[in-house]
Amino acid sequence: MGISIRGLMLDGADGVVRETFAVVYAPKRKKRLSANCVQVMESEQEARAAANPERNRHAAIVAGPSTSSESQQLYYLVRWLDE
Repeated sequence: MGISIRGLMLDGADGVVRETFAVVYAPKRKKRLSANCVQVMESEQEARAAANPERNRHAAIVAGPSTSSESQQLYYLVRWLDE
């Protein structure tokens, strides 16, 4: 993972990784999230409105995308919005 600098993360491969609102498909609450499980949203309100906990879709703030050592695109959980 990169280095956190006042809300920004530096990723050696892609430059700057930013925090953003998202809806995350997460049957299990994890810190590392595959990009195909993350739907980026424009605002916190949009993320909260699109969340559906009964279907394991949770509003969150995530950092990413970042390329893992296995060459996968990942997002990292900053915090869940529905807790």
